[in-house]
Amino acid sequence: MRADLIIVGAGMVGSALALALQHSGLQILLLDGGPLSVKPFDQSAAFEPRVSALSAASQRILERLGAWDGIAARRTSPYGEMQVWDGSGTGQVHFSAASVHAEVLGHIVENRVVQDGLLDALYEADLGLLPGARLEQLRRSGDDWLLTLTDGRELRAPLVIAADGANSAVRRLAGCATREWDYLHHAIVTSVRCSKPHQQTAWQRFTDDGPLAFLPLAKADDAEHWCSIVWSTTPAEAERLMALDDAAFCHELGKAFEWRLGDVLESDPRYCIPLRQRHAKRYVEPGLALIGDAAHTIHPLAGQGVNLGFLDAAVLAEVLMHALERGENLADIKVLGRFERRRMPHNLAMMAAMEGFERLFQADPLPLRWLRNSGLNLVDGANEAKALFVRQALGLSGDLPELARL
Repeated sequence: MRADLIIVGAGMVGSALALALQHSGLQILLLDGGPLSVKPFDQSAAFEPRVSALSAASQRILERLGAWDGIAARRTSPYGEMQVWDGSGTGQVHFSAASVHAEVLGHIVENRVVQDGLLDALYEADLGLLPGARLEQLRRSGDDWLLTLTDGRELRAPLVIAADGANSAVRRLAGCATREWDYLHHAIVTSVRCSKPHQQTAWQRFTDDGPLAFLPLAKADDAEHWCSIVWSTTPAEAERLMALDDAAFCHELGKAFEWRLGDVLESDPRYCIPLRQRHAKRYVEPGLALIGDAAHTIHPLAGQGVNLGFLDAAVLAEVLMHALERGENLADIKVLGRFERRRMPHNLAMMAAMEGFERLFQADPLPLRWLRNSGLNLVDGANEAKALFVRQALGLSGDLPELARL
C-alpha cells in the first residue's frame, strides 16, 4: 500500500496532524498499534490518571480541527487561577486569567477524553486509519520509506511522520540521535477527592523532594472536590508512598500539600512514572519528521508537554500546506527544515525553563533558597511581568501557527 504521507502514531499529536492536513489533497495513512475505538463516555465515571493542562492555543487548534466540541461534551475542567508557593520558605505567586482579560488560563482534560474527541473528528473525515498496525521495520527504498508491520503488511511513502511517543519506534529504527538524561525522580499520578473545593485553581507547591501539583477536575456528581495530582519525588520516597494503603497515602499527601484543600478524603489507584527528559538532536531528515514526544519529552512541572506537541503538529501542517501551494517536494529537507527552525528553539527554551525551575527548587544552599523565595514574591508584585507570563502560557504571543492564532 502506498501513500503520500504516513503518520505513525494516532495519539493526540498524530491525530491532530492528520486532521490539520485533511483538506490538503494528500493521501494520508494514520497508523496506530491500538484499536482506535471510541467508547461511550460516562460523566460520573472515575477519572483517567493521565491528564493534560490544555492552553488556550491548544484549545483553538482543537476547535479548528473539529475536535473541541466532542471534548467539551465529555468532561473538562476550566481553571482561571494558579497558585504557586515554596514549601521551604515564604515565596509565593498568584496568576489570574483576569489579568489579561481572559476567562480561563486553560482546561484540565483527561488524555483519553482529548483522544476520543480527536477520534470522533477523524472518523468524520475521509482519512486512512489503520488500527492494530505495529511497526517492525523501517528502511529507505529509493525515494520512499518502506514500512513493514508485525503482521507482514508493507507500506510505502516518501514522507513519514513520527508521532509515536517518547519511546518512538520510528525514531529508533531511523537511527535518530537524542540527548537524554534521568531526572532521578518519579512522578506519582492519580485523582483524589478533597474536603474543600479546588476553586477552579491549579495549585503547585515546591517541596524539598520535588513539585506537587493539584489540578482541578470536574465530575458531574461532585463538581469541585476532585483533583488530579502529580507528585514528583525521589525514587526511594516514591516507593515508600506507593507501598502505603489508601488512608495513609491520603494523609501523607494532605500533609505534603499543607492541607490547602483540607483533608484528602479518597484516592483512585496510583501510578508511578520514572521521569526522563529526552530531546532529538534533529527533528527532521530527508522524508522524515519527529513531532510531539517522539521529538521531545519535558518535565511535567507545568503540564506543557501536549501543548508543545499540538504546536508541532500545527506548524508542520502549515509548512507542508505552504510547500504544496508552491509545488515543492514535501520530503525535501529544505521544506522540513522550516518546521525544525520554527519549533526547535521554542521547545528548547521551554525545556530549559522547566529544567531551571526544577534545579532551582531542588537547591539546598541557603542563598539559593533566599533567591527563589525573593524571586517568587518579586514576580507576585510585578503585575506586568505576571501578565506577560500569562499571555505566553495562553498562547497569545510568539510565533504561532495559523491554527493557534486568535
